[in-house]
Amino acid sequence: MLDRSRRSFIILGAAGVLSACAGTVPQFIPAGDKRPESLTREQILAAINAVRKANGQAAWTYNPQLETAARSQANLMAAKDKLSHDLGVTLRERVTAAGYYGAVGENLAGGHKNLEQAIQGWMGSSGHRSTLLSPKFTEFGLAVARVSAGRKSRYGLYWAMIAGGPFSAWLQ
Repeated sequence: MLDRSRRSFIILGAAGVLSACAGTVPQFIPAGDKRPESLTREQILAAINAVRKANGQAAWTYNPQLETAARSQANLMAAKDKLSHDLGVTLRERVTAAGYYGAVGENLAGGHKNLEQAIQGWMGSSGHRSTLLSPKFTEFGLAVARVSAGRKSRYGLYWAMIAGGPFSAWLQ
């Protein structure tokens, strides 16, 4: 077991890292109902593009087909209570079923109580950050799903964001 001073050091270090990351994640959801299920497309679009802008990237557009694929993944994770990119259906299968045929990347998160926290988590992970800030993607869809009430869950909420764009951007 860690002694008290070492534990305090670790906690303060983690808080420092999170506050350093906070500089690149602006606050973007207006006051009011902040339940994840209540987010509008406009709020989601504003949140993602605020982070992209704060990090020198162009705005993305919102794509309903990518949202459909993201919703499929978020719902599947909530139903299985498992955070994973592949739960029997691949990302390519999900986006194709939703009618999207471009290049894609996916960010998943579990347990974050709101969109700000999910984005903060993605920004703190190099792979997720790379997807979120990629200049090769031009659009995205995002969804959140909650594990059924009364059911014990590791995460409770599951987030899925799928970014998309032309394959040609990846050939350069």
